[in-house]
Amino acid sequence: MPVEHRDDQFEDRLGAALRSAGGTFDADRTALVAGGETRGRRLRTRRRTAVVSGAAAIALVGVGGALVTPWGGDGTGQRAVGAGGTTVGPGDASPSAGAATAPVPVSGAQLLNTLKELLPSGKLSEQKSRGTASKKGPYAYAVFDDGKGAAALSLSLHRIVPGSGQARQATECPDKAFVPYDDCVTSPLPGGALLRIVKGYEYPDRRVDTKLWTADLVTAAGAYVSVMEWNAAAEKDAPVSRPEPPLNSAQLKTLVADPAWLRAVNAIPASATVETPPVASAPEEVESDDIVTALTGLLPRGLSVVGKSKPDTGFGYVVVDDGKGKSFVQINVQPNSQDLEKELFGEGSGAVTRPDGIKVVVRQGPGDDKGKGLVMRTADALWPDGLRVVVSAFNSASQITGPTRANPALTLDQLKTIATDSRWQQLQPVPN
Repeated sequence: MPVEHRDDQFEDRLGAALRSAGGTFDADRTALVAGGETRGRRLRTRRRTAVVSGAAAIALVGVGGALVTPWGGDGTGQRAVGAGGTTVGPGDASPSAGAATAPVPVSGAQLLNTLKELLPSGKLSEQKSRGTASKKGPYAYAVFDDGKGAAALSLSLHRIVPGSGQARQATECPDKAFVPYDDCVTSPLPGGALLRIVKGYEYPDRRVDTKLWTADLVTAAGAYVSVMEWNAAAEKDAPVSRPEPPLNSAQLKTLVADPAWLRAVNAIPASATVETPPVASAPEEVESDDIVTALTGLLPRGLSVVGKSKPDTGFGYVVVDDGKGKSFVQINVQPNSQDLEKELFGEGSGAVTRPDGIKVVVRQGPGDDKGKGLVMRTADALWPDGLRVVVSAFNSASQITGPTRANPALTLDQLKTIATDSRWQQLQPVPN
């Protein structure tokens, strides 16, 4: 079936494009928001996540890096957007460039025509599109067949806040501990925009070998162009029709970087820009490097650290091995979490209050809902001043792979000892 529903909301679309899932469950559209969300939403999600027996883990994918350079096209010059469209070139990145009048809307038919012009020779079917005037956002979709098998292909356009969490996540390779993929490359284009190409899979657990390749381009002016292609005639519920999606990396780059898409982005109403919630509205967070360093120092003897998380804030993980198999250990450190006391540590939660006032809940249960046999152990601690420390361990090397051992490498008592250690107090940000 067509993928039109993917573009109904920007966060669903962005999450699907990024494939930055933040948990153990299958990365469906709604679940993927946790990985493709804005920075503010990511913080709120972490603060509200309760780890319950039989549920997935609370880890979220971290982001980092920076957005670079203004749009400059791909050096190929100008191009018209569909029949009768206005030509645009590398210098037309800004929505306000060159004229005070509002840009002329670009129709869905024009976007689809441009997509046809840019694709290699082949047949198109099941064509769908929306123009820049649509409240759901512009996009074009078709099933493309170059003679080697039908393949679903979609393109969507957005305007986002430059330098925001969306912009960074769209151009940074995801963490393989959460998102499986065969290859990911990020590169600046000659004119300045940043491009990311990911060759991954529709299903993180690989229960079906449907491949999903994405190309995401973000400019410093906030233009965001995303192309997705599958090796099947639909994203889901369709058999694999070819070994790989039809467009290779070079073709994806040419398609997503064509200057023709800029006029369409510029024609998106300014009100459609996805804003990033002010950082000031979220609690201060602890740097992940400090979290991982502290966590490593608190691990029991006999555990070797064989992997760790990328830079982030508030969250970190390590992969440990005691000679009996790898075990994934994640931790969230969240200051100012007093509002979660009743929800997570209240009556019926099983929480125990220690003499020092720290409330602790420990749980053990399935680490996924796919029947893989993952086991998750968790210690969740709330300090009297509102600091929350949540530590979980799995009997696997990541949250998306199968068991590597019968049980996690850390016991519930060891996790509780880590979650209640005094050094977490020392890492809290100093209030301004």
